[in-house]
Amino acid sequence: MDLQLGLDTFGDIALGPDGQPLPAATVIREVLAEGQLADSLGIDVFGVGEHHRPDYAVSAPDTLLAGLATTTERIRLGTSVTVLSSDDPIRVFERFSTVDALSHGRAEITVGRGSFVESFPLFGLDLQDYEVLFSDKLDLLAHVLREGPVRWQGSTRPPVEVDRIMPPTASGHLPTWVGVGGTPASVVRAARYGMPIVIAIIGGATAQFAPLADLYRRACEEAGHPGLPVAVHSPGHVGETDEQAAQEYLPYFVEQMHKLGAERGWPPMTEAQARQQLTPEGAVYCGSPETVARKIATTLRTLGATRFQLKYSNGRLPHNLRMSSIRLYGEQVVPRVRELMGEA
Repeated sequence: MDLQLGLDTFGDIALGPDGQPLPAATVIREVLAEGQLADSLGIDVFGVGEHHRPDYAVSAPDTLLAGLATTTERIRLGTSVTVLSSDDPIRVFERFSTVDALSHGRAEITVGRGSFVESFPLFGLDLQDYEVLFSDKLDLLAHVLREGPVRWQGSTRPPVEVDRIMPPTASGHLPTWVGVGGTPASVVRAARYGMPIVIAIIGGATAQFAPLADLYRRACEEAGHPGLPVAVHSPGHVGETDEQAAQEYLPYFVEQMHKLGAERGWPPMTEAQARQQLTPEGAVYCGSPETVARKIATTLRTLGATRFQLKYSNGRLPHNLRMSSIRLYGEQVVPRVRELMGEA
C-alpha cells in the first residue's frame, strides 16, 4: 500500500472573540472549510471523529463527510472513530455507502469503542456490556461489509437474514479500519476479520507500540490476511518554527489535559511535562515542518506503518491556527515525509 498522510479532527469547540465557546454550528462549518483546504493541498485522508459531549461539535461525522464529499475532489473521507458499540452496524454501512456514492468511492470507516462513554447512556446502553457490544457489532459489520446476503446471529440483537443491504458500493468494497489503543486482543481480533488497524498513540513513546504492530502482522499471517496496512493517529500542530509551534499549541494542549485529568483523576500536567511530549520520543507531533516530518518518518519506520493521521485540532486551538497548521502540513510536511521515506 502506498504511503498515505492525513489529518484528523474531533470538531473541538474553540472560543470566539468574546471569550465564549463558539456555537457548534460555526465549528461544524469550520471543519468543512478545513477539509476543503486539506483536499486542495493534496492531503490523502481527512478523518472526523464522533463524540456526544459539549466540548466537541461533531456527533454525526457521516453527515459532515457527505457535505465534504460534494465539495472536494480527491481526498479520502473517513472517521476517527465511529463508535460502533453504540451504533447499528447495518445503519453504519448504509450511511457510509451513501457517502461513498456521493464522493465517487472515497469513503471509509474507522470503527472503535471511542475514548469516551457518553454515547452509552445517551442511547440507552449498559456500560457493563462495553466489551460484548463491540465484539458482537464488529462481527455483524464484518458480515455486512461482504455486500452479499447476510445470515447472522449474535447475542445483543435478533438474528439478521437479508439478501442485500442498500445501497451497495460501486466497487463492492467499503474500506473499514479498526481503531486500537494498546490492547493485544484488539489487534488480534482486527486481524481475524481482515481489517487494517489505526493505532492511536496519544501518550508514551512510539517504540512502545512496535510490539503491538508486530503482533498484528503475525496475527494477520496466521489468519490468512497478510500485508494489511497499519496506520497511526497522534495529536500535533505545525508552526513556522519549533518555538512558534510550541507557543501556539501548548496553552490549549495543557488546558485540554487539565480538563480530561479532572474527569479521569489524573494529576495536573505541568508545562515541562507537556514539552516532554514534543520531544522526538513524545507522542505529540508539534514543531516546524522539518521537525514534524522527521518525527512522522521515524514513527512510520518504527511501526512499519504506511499511514499517518495528525489530529490537528486540539482543545480550544482556534480556527486560524488550525488552518495555518493544515497549510504547512500539506505544503511542507507531506512532501518532506515522502522524501524522507524515499517516495519523492
